[in-house]
Amino acid sequence: MAQKRPGMYRGDRRRKEDQRKAKQDAKRARKAERRESGTSGPEIEAAGVNGQSSKEFVWFSPSKGRTLTTTTAATPSIDGVDDWTLVSDPRLNPDAA
Repeated sequence: MAQKRPGMYRGDRRRKEDQRKAKQDAKRARKAERRESGTSGPEIEAAGVNGQSSKEFVWFSPSKGRTLTTTTAATPSIDGVDDWTLVSDPRLNPDAA
């Protein structure tokens, strides 16, 4: 005879499914509201605040596997690292003001 899991009964699955559907409906409503008002979600706004400014140059070093942000277009000068590659140039971005 197969044993049933304690505390698990048919209503639990139904309740969990109802909670999942309610969460998805709320998410869709928030998304539709943002689309109508033209605003972005909190995760996008947080990235914009913490992300790069429109006047910052982003450099990448493959040998060190790291990025560096500068305010000038001059190649960074760090001991032992001379393979910097420019990743983001604000002068080439027409949207940056």
